[in-house]
Amino acid sequence: MTVEANTDSSADDTNDERIVPLRLQKFLSRAGIASRRGSENLMTAGRVTVNGEMVRELGTKIDPLVDIVCVDGKPVSLRDGNIYVMLHKPAGYLTTMNDPQGRPTVASLVPVEQYPGLFPVGRLDCDTTGLLLFCTDGELAQRLLHPKYHVSKRYEAMVDGRLFEQEADILRKGITLDDGPCNPAEIIVESSGFVSRVTCIISEGRKRQVKRMFSAIGHPVLSLHRASFGVLSLGDLPVGEWRELTDNEVNALRAVVEFEKES
Repeated sequence: MTVEANTDSSADDTNDERIVPLRLQKFLSRAGIASRRGSENLMTAGRVTVNGEMVRELGTKIDPLVDIVCVDGKPVSLRDGNIYVMLHKPAGYLTTMNDPQGRPTVASLVPVEQYPGLFPVGRLDCDTTGLLLFCTDGELAQRLLHPKYHVSKRYEAMVDGRLFEQEADILRKGITLDDGPCNPAEIIVESSGFVSRVTCIISEGRKRQVKRMFSAIGHPVLSLHRASFGVLSLGDLPVGEWRELTDNEVNALRAVVEFEKES
């Protein structure tokens, strides 16, 4: 059996780029199953087997060309390369790949049969439209969502009531919500009246953050659209349609989060 354990993380990272041997959690991440942390959770939960034997020990190494890895009894294999897909999400779809209640999900809008293992990077609320990134690259996804890298997201919002500049300044300085202070946001008031049109750029990804920010200053969001995510923009991609990212776009995403492509 080729499985072996190694608890010396510093020694392991030195040879991290090698295909053989490969840490099991990194193998699962490369295969698009989950991020490394998520893969570790799968292992400790007893959901991963190698050659028919349950493996819980973090640091276990495998030979992807020889060992048979399964998650929940389903075989897992490395892909020739990761897949990156941009979706122009319409309203009315949950950002999940499966809903027990049978409600519409974004999984029905992207090529999950063609590219098994696709998962959304972050989420948009059911009524929020715009750019939603999917990929099979757990490591890159984890970095894109990590607050350390300050990946920007640009939203176009319609908010209730006339939004005055002094109110917008509260968000520009960084408002404090019930889960703590927010980083300063870039706020551009495009028009202001009974309903105000606003561009909001944030570098965090808290749950319902933009909606909570505007509600906190007395201007509930009426509609919300994400126009860009990091270096990615929707361009002329029609609502409900998807496309694969170009190599240049993927490389630009990696550069933003200081993530070099491994050989």
